[in-house]
Amino acid sequence: MAKELISLAPVVDKAILVGAPLKRSNARHAVDEHLLELERLIDTAGGIVVGTLTQQLDRPNPSTYVGKGKLEELKMMATEREATLLVFDDELTPAQGKNLELELGKRVVDRAELILDIFAVRARSAEARMQVELAQLEYSLPRLTRMWTHLEKFRGGIGVRGPGETQLESDRRMVGHRIKILKERLADVQRSREVQRASRKSEFRASLVGYTNAGKSSLLKAMSGAPDVFIEDRLFATLDPLTRDVMLGEQQKMLLTDTVGFIRKLPHHLVASFRATLEEVREADVLLHVIDASHPTWEEQRLVVDDVLADLGVHDTPVVHVFNKIDALEPESLLALRQRMADLLPGSVFVSAQAPGGTAELHAAMIARLLLRRPEVGVRIPAADGRMLAELYRSAEVVSVRQDEESGDSLLRARVDDALRGRLYRLGLLED
Repeated sequence: MAKELISLAPVVDKAILVGAPLKRSNARHAVDEHLLELERLIDTAGGIVVGTLTQQLDRPNPSTYVGKGKLEELKMMATEREATLLVFDDELTPAQGKNLELELGKRVVDRAELILDIFAVRARSAEARMQVELAQLEYSLPRLTRMWTHLEKFRGGIGVRGPGETQLESDRRMVGHRIKILKERLADVQRSREVQRASRKSEFRASLVGYTNAGKSSLLKAMSGAPDVFIEDRLFATLDPLTRDVMLGEQQKMLLTDTVGFIRKLPHHLVASFRATLEEVREADVLLHVIDASHPTWEEQRLVVDDVLADLGVHDTPVVHVFNKIDALEPESLLALRQRMADLLPGSVFVSAQAPGGTAELHAAMIARLLLRRPEVGVRIPAADGRMLAELYRSAEVVSVRQDEESGDSLLRARVDDALRGRLYRLGLLED
């Protein structure tokens, strides 16, 4: 008698997407684009979309978010298409989530919970896992009753994976205790990062920021030539900051850092927990705001990133807008974009991380920024001080050099950073 084979294949959630923008908001004009992005999030989480449902609301129903008629339609659609998951594009209150699950007999998650689930799956480093766990616990704290229902009825799937799942049997006191521990550990991580940043203060630092999947990692790889930069055409491929050297010329380099991508309706718990990581953004000399020029709603995405940066308190750092993926544009469209941005966002650069030589414009812009940061000064090095002369050649960009015929001193014009300029001033070696 043949033994029955047990399938070990993972369960794939079949999801129905629900978009319900308010009639008075601008979201109703972009609901299709928002649901398309939500579908990409489902794909990233490992599920498939089997249907969508939309409704324009005067105001959300306080009990079930959507109206009774749409609720019945949603129930029928879920049954017909054998859906296992219903995903709302807007954040649900704990009561709305619980009531919807009771009415529909299916798991219900909102966009915030879906994003937290993706982060839980894709977190790799210990720091990222702590950050995601903290965000999940803070999100689930007011929803513990509903989470207990999850645990009783369902076995895994989108919205119930990762650290959140391991804490479901804990009561509020235990969850609160765990949150306290995680915050203390992340505070230690932040202090460690501050020490690391202090050691790099003399370096020219740039941070890549932007909407998720705008091509930040591809740009880091193209600029640095580092083969170990992970690239994937999915949302939130990068969670941990990654810094690489980028050579800008002889004795000229910058430290370029890739950061986690942003997205509309990013859960505020997630922004708060990743604040230590995003401190890299606040400490940068320049921010490179990467924009997917080929995306139909890039202007909305730009504003989303600006809002998150404002929430992080980044106001004074210079920003260079980097329009990526220009190889996907027609020449006429690219020309029109350049002309428009000359007025709207002066100083913007246009690149392709995939095309050979496609980052030359950004490379030139960074050299110009570096030269502004390292002004040219005159230096007199005594003839007997060969060590200082060697250090100047090693740490600065020597523009010209000549000998003083009377003293034999070396007279140099060199570009130096603030730290070296201060040292030369204290030694009395500056000529001007």
